[in-house]
Amino acid sequence: MYVPNPPRVRQQMLAELGLKSLDELFADIPEQLKIKGELQLEERRDPLQLQRELAALADKNTPAGTRPCFLGAGAYDHYIPPLVEQLLLRSEFFTAYTPYQAELSQGILQAIFEYQTMICQLTGLDVANASLYDGASALAEAVSLAVDVTRRRKVLLAATLHPACRQVVQTYAAGDRYQLVDVSAPRGVLTVADVESLLDKDTACLVVQHPNFYGCVETALAELAATVHGAGGLLIVVANPVALGLLKPPGQLGADVVVGEGQPLGAPLSFGGPYLGFMAVRQDFVRRIPGRLSGQTVDREGRRAFVLTLQAREQHIRRARASSNICSNQALCALAATMYLAAVGPRGLHSIARRCHQLALYARQRLTEKGFELLFSQPFFHEFAIKIADPAAANRRLFQQGMIGGYELPGALLLAFTEKRTRAEIDRLVEVLGGEMA
Repeated sequence: MYVPNPPRVRQQMLAELGLKSLDELFADIPEQLKIKGELQLEERRDPLQLQRELAALADKNTPAGTRPCFLGAGAYDHYIPPLVEQLLLRSEFFTAYTPYQAELSQGILQAIFEYQTMICQLTGLDVANASLYDGASALAEAVSLAVDVTRRRKVLLAATLHPACRQVVQTYAAGDRYQLVDVSAPRGVLTVADVESLLDKDTACLVVQHPNFYGCVETALAELAATVHGAGGLLIVVANPVALGLLKPPGQLGADVVVGEGQPLGAPLSFGGPYLGFMAVRQDFVRRIPGRLSGQTVDREGRRAFVLTLQAREQHIRRARASSNICSNQALCALAATMYLAAVGPRGLHSIARRCHQLALYARQRLTEKGFELLFSQPFFHEFAIKIADPAAANRRLFQQGMIGGYELPGALLLAFTEKRTRAEIDRLVEVLGGEMA
């Protein structure tokens, strides 16, 4: 155990906590997981031998890119144009340094400005920040924003919200700063009736995912916005950025804050990260958003220039008063998203989204012909759940047949269809699943 403090300082810190030893401090760690004595390290190896052993270990994995993948649930196997990776490898971009200080680099500032502009266009809102860690933490920051703006403590979470997002919001709420209340959605989507009975004068916001965790499109988004606004609260929408190539921007439907996971925009699955969270808000909340903003102006000679316009970071505000302690902007992931969106363009993103949806429609048709029933009979984008008796067994059989199956739900399997899938792959999926009807 390495603790970078001298014994005297350790004892002072333990005394402040009311503890007598480090063992008391780490009492939550099970005894069987603690290492007693010295580390038992093997003899050193030469680089070639070590490389072979690591390669053998890596070969035990099955990367999503090596076989048809129908697994989604928040991270998706989309095609990434080769130019994105090649441009990211340029030395001026590919650096361990996170450019979160005020920069003189016009290139970095312009890239951030372009990223913000594209996120605003996708979401239909006025202002976007320079990115967050991931979609889940972006949502937690959005909830904090709503609580601060409204000075209320009640946060309504749709039951159809991604479980990981819910867990991160619960972690942020652990300090009793606000109260979380679930809104049931027995039909797979929220209705005004589901929400109305829970609204009161202490409601800060309603959080809705669109399309939601089960793939369903929240068709009553505008009505939900009007309802929560009528009670003085805000509407926060968690959106899939690729779906926004086909769906109406949530900002045009009344959303006050739109957040989401940016991984589908040019980032590989890569074992879950690093990913990218995005956030866009109405102009009224520009001074409330975490991170920083890059703005466009002109220099003394009238030439186009970019400046760091706003950053409300923890270093500039007393820690206890800071609304956010986010201090990294996932700059390389945000740059990848910018390159991806610039490469495919608005029409390209629309075509990608449309192909995803068409493939999902084809899959639904083929599965229902085989007798499968959808978990929810609602409009969807590129993902839906089918009822199935043993989803784990179905996934094992799919894997044996060279495919990566879906996300396992109780009595159901959540399947995703990106533009990388083909009709032949879907036919094969249906053929293998054919004997696993509920």
